[in-house]
Amino acid sequence: MSRIALATLTHGMEFVARTASDHEVRMDAAEKVGGEDKAARPAEMPFVGLAGCTGMDAISILRKMRQEVATFAVAAEGLERTTEHPKRWTAVRVIFEVTGDVDPAKLEKAINLSRNRYCGVSASLRPAVRIEYRYVLNGSVTDLGEAEPEVERE
Repeated sequence: MSRIALATLTHGMEFVARTASDHEVRMDAAEKVGGEDKAARPAEMPFVGLAGCTGMDAISILRKMRQEVATFAVAAEGLERTTEHPKRWTAVRVIFEVTGDVDPAKLEKAINLSRNRYCGVSASLRPAVRIEYRYVLNGSVTDLGEAEPEVERE
């Protein structure tokens, strides 16, 4: 088995994680629970990974399609969370915010390929977390609904 990450306590509630690719990620807690609020919360990190993973997939596909993207951002927003501990997210929306000379059908295809086939982070979060998708292209909003993973082929 290979190590994905190692998180080491530095002080208070701050941890520094070192990833398998040898990069550092800092995490901290709010002051009310003993932290200093100097870094992201651990519970935010899976959604940072989700936004980055699906964003990298989609922009790579759009570039191969020769789409002229001016700006590109991906947000993950919580939709539903349990009230009892562990307070976990049960539904999240991923929002692609794109401007430029981009064909909406090609953007949708790129997003669908990521959400249904390529993004390992979204595949890891499902089925525990319902993930909905939306894109905003040059100010126009389109909801794509929930991801539908492809059936595994043998």
